[in-house]
Amino acid sequence: MRIILYLGKGGVGKTTISAATAVRAAAQGKRTLVVSTDLAHSLADCFQTNLTNTPKELAPNLWAQEVNVLDEMRKGWGKVQETVTKNLRKQGIDAVIAEELALIPGMDEIVSLINIYRNARDGDFEVVVIDAAPTGETVRLLSMPDTFQWYASRLMGLKSGTLSLARPLLKAFLPTTEILDVLKKLSEQVKTLRDVLSNPEISSYRPVVNPERMVIKEALRAETYLSLFGYPIDGVICNRVLPANNYQDTFMQDLYRNQEQLRQQIHQTFAPLPIWEAPYQSHEVLGLQPLKQLADTIFDAQDPTQVFYRGQIQEIIHEGNTYILRLPLPHVEMDKVVMTKKGDEMIVEIGNFKRDITLPSILANQEAIVARFVNKALEIHFNAPTPSTVNKSA
Repeated sequence: MRIILYLGKGGVGKTTISAATAVRAAAQGKRTLVVSTDLAHSLADCFQTNLTNTPKELAPNLWAQEVNVLDEMRKGWGKVQETVTKNLRKQGIDAVIAEELALIPGMDEIVSLINIYRNARDGDFEVVVIDAAPTGETVRLLSMPDTFQWYASRLMGLKSGTLSLARPLLKAFLPTTEILDVLKKLSEQVKTLRDVLSNPEISSYRPVVNPERMVIKEALRAETYLSLFGYPIDGVICNRVLPANNYQDTFMQDLYRNQEQLRQQIHQTFAPLPIWEAPYQSHEVLGLQPLKQLADTIFDAQDPTQVFYRGQIQEIIHEGNTYILRLPLPHVEMDKVVMTKKGDEMIVEIGNFKRDITLPSILANQEAIVARFVNKALEIHFNAPTPSTVNKSA
């Protein structure tokens, strides 16, 4: 099975790109499922048909689905949490433990991911294309397997006597009264899911960007956090690119010139990832045939389901009191590095190469002390600011 997840800022065209990729995969004879996890679904509009939580066949080898489990969990979980907490405390359970028992962080995201994986597995799909929610929600979605594993290990570590008090109260919404068995089973499912989502031979993540500064910054942030969680990125889609033309209108000339600068920045910033470009369309891309034509334009003769890049885009290493941000830059052969750090951003300049990196929170308050090339990778060392540095900057 191949899982391809498109993510990015809202409105960049993820749904259209996801649908086009799925149409191309199905046309190649692969049994394909395209599924939306966005609360504001638009996948059905793209295919000009109604979609539900059950995969629907749209064409030979092509199925589509809109997951609504997030809404369902939000409707019911709040009341369940309040009721369970209250009843657990009546049984004499400590307030903190009651809160832990009643609230499973991100259960809606967990159920959503398991739903997608189960449908993909049971439907014997070769390719699953995910039209993800906007970046922030998607990063939260993908972080949930790790969060749940932490929660489950804490809960299963509690004394069995404490858990026996909770069993009658959990009976209403758990498939069995044996909460330890339920958690163990769910934990195993989540572990399997985590392994699948981080396996570069199975799963690939592809940011979708437009030639716009804010969109590029959000994609860089997504790249950082995907790398932190070990989720493999194998390419970037640059959507809505104006074609080269001898524009007569001043407005169009300025728009094209600005776009061209940002387009080049995208190619530089996301190196060494492959970049596919989708042209700006004069009309909406709706229906199977227009989607097929768009896929032909983007991927040409390539198979969009293959793995296009293997290797971490960036990696954070902890050595003693030092954090090292490692950026593979196989095509750069220069010794001089200029770095500028502004809040949670690190701007790295190497000759004509410039990269704007959004730092994770763990490095945002650290001081960059040295940068060097090691085995075709740039390594930036961070330390906590010294008291003298802090006083000086204050």
